[in-house]
Amino acid sequence: MPERALNDYLPVLMLLLFCISFAALNLVLSWALGKRARTNPDKDSAFECGMKPLESGRRRFSVRFYVVAMLFILFDVEVVFLYPWAIKYKGLGLFAFVEMVVFLGVLALGWYYVVRKGALDFTRDPRTGAHPHDA
Repeated sequence: MPERALNDYLPVLMLLLFCISFAALNLVLSWALGKRARTNPDKDSAFECGMKPLESGRRRFSVRFYVVAMLFILFDVEVVFLYPWAIKYKGLGLFAFVEMVVFLGVLALGWYYVVRKGALDFTRDPRTGAHPHDA
C-alpha cells in the first residue's frame, strides 16, 4: 500500500519540485544578469508633482474620514438589496411591497439618525461640536 501511495503522489511532488526550482532559478538569473541600480538622491526622494513634500506621508486621518467610509459601505450594501426586488417586483405581490417599504423606512431612519448626530457635518469642530460661524 505505501508504494501505491507514493506512486499516486509522485506527479504532485514532481510538480512541486519543478515549481520551486523554476522560481529559484528565475530569482538567481534575475540577480545575476540584471542591471545594478545606482543610487541617486533625486530618484530616492518622494514625488509630489515635482515639489518637495510639505509634510509627512504618515499623518493621521480624522476619524470622520473612516466614519464616512463605513457609512458609505453600509448604505451602499443596503441599497444593493433593492435591485433583486425591483427585477422581480411584479411577481412578488403586496407582501413584498410592504416588506420593502419597511426596509426603506428602517434605512431612512438610520440615515436620519446619522444626519442628526452630525456624522456628515465637516464644518463642526470635533472637540467642541460648535460651527466656526457660530463664534
